[in-house]
Amino acid sequence: MTRFSISRPLRRVAAALALTVTLAAPAFAADPLVTTAWLKDHRADANVVVVDVRSAIDGGGTKAYEAAHIPGSIHSDYDKDGWRVTRNDVQFMLPSTAQLEKLIGDLGIDEESHVVVVPAGVSFTDFGSAARIYWTLKVAGLKDVSILNGGVAAWKGAGLPLEGGVSTPSPKIFTATIDKTTLAEIDEVKQIEEKGGATLLDARPANFFNVKERAPTVQAYGHIPNATNLDSAKYYDAQTNMLKPKVELAAISNAIPAGPVVSYCNTGHWAATDWFVLHEVLGREQVKLYDGSMTEWSANPKRPVESARTKWDDVKKTLGLGS
Repeated sequence: MTRFSISRPLRRVAAALALTVTLAAPAFAADPLVTTAWLKDHRADANVVVVDVRSAIDGGGTKAYEAAHIPGSIHSDYDKDGWRVTRNDVQFMLPSTAQLEKLIGDLGIDEESHVVVVPAGVSFTDFGSAARIYWTLKVAGLKDVSILNGGVAAWKGAGLPLEGGVSTPSPKIFTATIDKTTLAEIDEVKQIEEKGGATLLDARPANFFNVKERAPTVQAYGHIPNATNLDSAKYYDAQTNMLKPKVELAAISNAIPAGPVVSYCNTGHWAATDWFVLHEVLGREQVKLYDGSMTEWSANPKRPVESARTKWDDVKKTLGLGS
């Protein structure tokens, strides 16, 4: 059998071509949900930034973080640190570009980081905190973002180590590239309400949708006309404190018509879970989050609200005879 030898110059050319192909190969996008096993293996990776987002919403916050957190994780309080801001007298809105760049950069995050958002792992509302921050990071232009399914509680339940104290990040320069493809703003929502063209998906519990309850920041009982209700809690397994398996999420979502969807709630918090499941986990295109939600929509009394509530309902509530 004849043997062919490759000269050293040809070997160098071949190696260079192989390196070029490797560098040109597209990177795999981060999974939107990661497990404790994945985080255990990757939390020390150079580009991974683990952000613990516990706040008063889950009964935690800075003190809970300082007492025990995933080793190496940093803390950013979802409720206090500027993930939602007041703009045009409307609370809980997406921060400005400058605010996002400072907030994200100060956490030691840059455009090459893979951010893993870690909630407490205690309720569907708590998961909404992680989903809202995930969405915010995506709007700011970050490509690799994940949520730890089950949060700190799952990490602890797996018998993995925790540490106390504070991990202080080294700030980086983060330049936002705002991606509005998943952001619905008031003018778009008004057009949908008037002319259709998309499903308005109300992520609140049924009592809010059906005018029994009203959030303090919302000025009217009821929902945006022609909206469909899908309580974000339906996506959440209260026994495991994780999102339900993908096949169950898909079955729950089957009732939502095909085509564009705009998810909203009171403040864009619960709606972030509906958006996350539909767009990130199930891969549905043209799904947006309306961050202003009912707080912004109801701030103008001229905007229509669908409601069967009467003045007698309000009287009964005042007398303690109803909600």
